[in-house]
Amino acid sequence: MTGLRLDAPRSGWAIAADVVVVGSGVAGLTAALRCAASGRKTVIVTKARLDAGSTRWAQGGIAAALGKGDTPGQHLDDTLVAGAGLCDEEAVRALVTEGPDAVRRLIGAGARFDTSAETGEIALTREGGHHRRRIAHAGGDATGAEISRALVAAVRDAGIETVENALVLDLLKDAGGHAAGVSLHVMGEGRHDGVGAVHAPVVVLATGGMGQVFSATTNPPVSTGDGVALALRAGAEVSDLEFVQFHPTVLYLGPGSEGQQPLVSEAVRGEGAHLVDAGGERFMAGQHELAELAPRDIVAKGIMRRMREQGADRMYLDARHFGARMWSERFPTILAACRAHGIDPVTEPVPVAPAAHYASGGVRTDLAGRTTVPGLYACGEVACTGVHGANRLASNSLLEGLVFAERIAADIARTPARVPVPAEPGDPAGTRTVSLPPAEARYAIQRTMTAGAGVLRSAESLARAARELAALAPDEAGGSAGGRDGKPAEPGVETWEAANLHLVAGVLVAAALRRTETRGCHWREDHPGRDDATWRRHLVVALRPTAEGSELIVRTTDSTAFPPVMGRGAQ
Repeated sequence: MTGLRLDAPRSGWAIAADVVVVGSGVAGLTAALRCAASGRKTVIVTKARLDAGSTRWAQGGIAAALGKGDTPGQHLDDTLVAGAGLCDEEAVRALVTEGPDAVRRLIGAGARFDTSAETGEIALTREGGHHRRRIAHAGGDATGAEISRALVAAVRDAGIETVENALVLDLLKDAGGHAAGVSLHVMGEGRHDGVGAVHAPVVVLATGGMGQVFSATTNPPVSTGDGVALALRAGAEVSDLEFVQFHPTVLYLGPGSEGQQPLVSEAVRGEGAHLVDAGGERFMAGQHELAELAPRDIVAKGIMRRMREQGADRMYLDARHFGARMWSERFPTILAACRAHGIDPVTEPVPVAPAAHYASGGVRTDLAGRTTVPGLYACGEVACTGVHGANRLASNSLLEGLVFAERIAADIARTPARVPVPAEPGDPAGTRTVSLPPAEARYAIQRTMTAGAGVLRSAESLARAARELAALAPDEAGGSAGGRDGKPAEPGVETWEAANLHLVAGVLVAAALRRTETRGCHWREDHPGRDDATWRRHLVVALRPTAEGSELIVRTTDSTAFPPVMGRGAQ
């Protein structure tokens, strides 16, 4: 048995290319532009529209040492502190030294950042964990939308072939185990329809995050962990999935609110807003030298502690002192979102609570973006490059997407081109089919993960989550404990997404159970201290087919192995 694949029809159409890039955020579009510029025929596959990924939702900005007095070394120091001892320093050094020029190339591609009226230079702000003003922003608080606009325009000008509204299913491999393209399902629009394939000897995953594994998240609905799940089924290693960053200041919409929640950018605190409780008391002062601008894990924990102390379900962000003009000019997107929900930040504090925001871990890569499967690369949020460690420093994500996409394209350009080898999801021989949970399992997974593996975790809550996820696993006939009358689930977008969410949820819980400490954005109530002697190392997870289905293999980077986590669902 060599691999796993989703239960799906065989391909009804195919495209041939040198490189297929899956995803259309900052990482995917940058990689595609660079690969195409080097002469490789490149095809972009994206789940919705070309501009509908997570990048467009980024508010705060992009971090780089662009200001006077700032240096890559200072940016490196702040990143290492935020990463709580688990950053790969070589990866961080590449990020901060190559970052400024990468931003300048982005500007050259057409991105327009806000500038100072006095000097005409790029206007820079601060966010949590940064000791310098080094966050470049656009449209006040619409940085991601501007970056997406510029890169989408560049891709269209370059004439790069794009397949939109397409859910990637699985990696195709040749007989030697090398990437040979992807299978995908186009959702009824464009030149193609139904299940097809892009045959290419180089595959770049840039599929974004997995925030939809939780009930409340800042991520768009498309963020269902598809890239991480695909990589696992293909035999690639993933790492650090237990480190999910919960953004401390997400607009509180009431108890039980689910789905994508409006973000209140950290840049609001960077410009001087205060976190207060219902009585107006600033509770972060004295907890950290940077108070409200401490790294995100510290602020999220501070909010959660205060909420528990007071029996509250929200705290407040007070920026009334900004005044109407600053709100409308600097934070127009946030102002509009708040007012759409009946809150006016000009005259009242904004209710906030933490929500799932960013996966610091993902598909394990080297400094060139190569995964452990030949021909498969990963960049952006889907990847674990080592830059973020246990907690991402604010606004490093867009920069990571830029820098490591360029590194991937450079590595591809240096590698002799391979002839695309047509392959089908069933190739090579021995690949097994994964049964699908019913579509409604998605909501059970989200509730389970929010209750058991959210901001606060413990052995008890994680073990309960593991049991509940196991009960949702498809049975041998393809049904599920959560399905309708035990009937097998039919292949389709909703069941494929549910399968991806179920797989990444299981990996996250397995890793979180084993990391018996509190570090970065992994908070174990039953192990409140940081344990460098035991846990200053990474957890690496792989999925292995078995006669009964599959199992998760968990080890550390110093080769300590854990008992396999048994699973079901292959047939």
